[in-house]
Amino acid sequence: MSKLKNRYLSLDVFRGLDVALMIIVNSPGNGSTTFSPLLHANWNGFTLTDLVFPTFLFVVGNSMSFSMKKYESMGQSAVFKKILKRTAIIFLLGFLMYWYPFFDDGQLKPFSETRVFGVLQRIALCYMFASIILHFVKSKTAIWLSALFLVGYHLILIGFGDLTLTGNAVLKLDEWLIGPSHMYHGEGIAFDPEGLLSTLPAIVNVIIGYLAGRFIQNNGQNFETVAKLMMVGVALVFAGLAWDLILPINKKLWTSSFVLLTCGIDLFAIAILIYILDMKKAKSWSYFFEVFGKNTLFIYLLSELFIITLFAIDINGESLYRWIADNIFISWSGGHVGSLLFALWVMLTCWVVGYFMDKKGIYVKV
Repeated sequence: MSKLKNRYLSLDVFRGLDVALMIIVNSPGNGSTTFSPLLHANWNGFTLTDLVFPTFLFVVGNSMSFSMKKYESMGQSAVFKKILKRTAIIFLLGFLMYWYPFFDDGQLKPFSETRVFGVLQRIALCYMFASIILHFVKSKTAIWLSALFLVGYHLILIGFGDLTLTGNAVLKLDEWLIGPSHMYHGEGIAFDPEGLLSTLPAIVNVIIGYLAGRFIQNNGQNFETVAKLMMVGVALVFAGLAWDLILPINKKLWTSSFVLLTCGIDLFAIAILIYILDMKKAKSWSYFFEVFGKNTLFIYLLSELFIITLFAIDINGESLYRWIADNIFISWSGGHVGSLLFALWVMLTCWVVGYFMDKKGIYVKV
């Protein structure tokens, strides 16, 4: 637990908006009756939901632009120790989340069937590599490295596989490294959308988020800052759409075109929030999202554990998750609306926890 320092309202609200949307898309009452914007693209393409995770990485970079200032006064060994410790904790939390509730029919769930990579694991790895890069090189070098990562990843994808679900290089590396039993199976086969190889371009989302945060701090919240963020955002969106012509925008492969598109949208979004909240002071609506933004990682983890627990509890041969969704929400409001209302209920339940934490001044940092 710690006090909050040196934070901008726009950044907290941006984090909060993303976490709220992430919880909603992760907890539909019934996935088959979910409104299409709340579903990922089947393969190539882009939906609102595809923006959620890259934005999470972008705001991780935003947060690093505050926290890494103190690294400058620390010795190199202390910096490495701090980075590696935080990386290990976040990675372990992600792994334990997939292992939870640890027991199945009274037996310990085997490690051999537990997913290794995932959302928090990708956050951990991207944080680690981005922190090391941003601490040891100048911003201009970090930009050149980002370009190298994106171009290199493109070449790896086309050089060591194809761009299909069953033949891509991300799948091949994970199969060789950890094996199918440790991978995600939600696509109908063993394929992990947070695989090790596709972490390479995702590092760029964190780096750009960091650079945006530093730019805002150095230049202040004014019309020039907003205009420059928007111009760079539009340029990145245009570059992503152009790259899409030869490397399709694909969230599950985290293609280089996908990185540029999502970073461009995020820059545009944060510019709008700076204008509305920090410049115009139109913040009567913002507290709801501040609650999420002040305990981002904790509330995300809480939401996932809440969902897993609901699935683990059996009610007459049906999970409590599906029982509540079907009998309380979907039965009286229909499939699509009921599915959305259930997701909003999960999100609001997590918000209530965050609200009481904020009122008590409890802020959990890893």
